[in-house]
Amino acid sequence: MSVPSQPLVGFYFDELSKVRVIEPDAAAQTQELKDECKEFVDKIGEFQGLVGSFIEMVDGLAKQVEQEKMKAIGARNLLKSIAKEREAQKQQLQALIAEKKMQLERSTPPPISD
Repeated sequence: MSVPSQPLVGFYFDELSKVRVIEPDAAAQTQELKDECKEFVDKIGEFQGLVGSFIEMVDGLAKQVEQEKMKAIGARNLLKSIAKEREAQKQQLQALIAEKKMQLERSTPPPISD
């Protein structure tokens, strides 16, 4: 069977002489768009994978930062309590010194006058 010189209305023949209902240019553009869409979807999938990895990394860093923050808060609170303990100990020692001074003053005889 030979290919007619005039195309039938609404029917087209491709390079393999197969009957098509869409124009060859439109079919080529459709295939090109399909390929570009697939490439775009593949790139979006790759991007989602990268973003997922980035989010996991940032979450891990956030957890580490939170742990270090808690350690720093704990260390600061410990230093504050140590400073308060030292201040209390200093006051106790000052009170003890004052008490000992008073005991010393009481136990020493008054100076003798001639």
